[in-house]
Amino acid sequence: MSRVGSSAITIPADVTLSQQDGMVVVKGKNGELSAPLHSEVELSIADNVATLKPKRKTKLALSLWGTMRASINNMVTGVATGFSRKLEINGVGYRAAMQGNKLVLSLGFSHPVEMDVPAGLTAAVENNTTIILSGANKQLLGQFASEIRSKRPPEPFKGKGVKYAEEHIVRKEGKKK
Repeated sequence: MSRVGSSAITIPADVTLSQQDGMVVVKGKNGELSAPLHSEVELSIADNVATLKPKRKTKLALSLWGTMRASINNMVTGVATGFSRKLEINGVGYRAAMQGNKLVLSLGFSHPVEMDVPAGLTAAVENNTTIILSGANKQLLGQFASEIRSKRPPEPFKGKGVKYAEEHIVRKEGKKK
C-alpha cells in the first residue's frame, strides 16, 4: 500500500489546481503546468487540499496512486516556488557561456557544444564554471541538467567534466611506477 499516495497535497493560497477533461492544470506565479490524470486514479479537491485515491485495488492502480500524487505535488511546488539545479564544470579550459537562449559549452572538444535552453527553463552562468538552471517543471529541469552533464561526465581520475554541485566523484588512484 502506498504511503506517498495516501498523504494529502496542500495547495498554497496563490496556486489554483483544477481538473478538466482528464487533465490536471496547476496555475501559479511561476506559470502554468498541466499533466494527464491516469484513469486508474481519482482526484478530489476541497478547501485547498487535494487527495488522490485509486479507483480499484489492482496492482496498476496502487502503483500509479503514489506516482500521480508525487507528480501533482511537484507541479504545485514548481508553480509556487520553483526548482533549481546547479552544475559545476571542472577542467583546464572548460567553460560555459550564454549566447541569447543558447548555452555554449567548451568541454575540450574541437568544437563548442551549443544547447538550446528549453521553453519554461532559465539558465544562468556564474564565473564561467557554474551553471544554474531554474524552472517550474521538475521533470524538464532534471532532463536538461542530465543532458548537459552527459556532454562530458566527470572522469574518476582528475574529476574533469560537468557534474552536479552536490555530486561527489569517487576518485581512483592513478598509475604507479
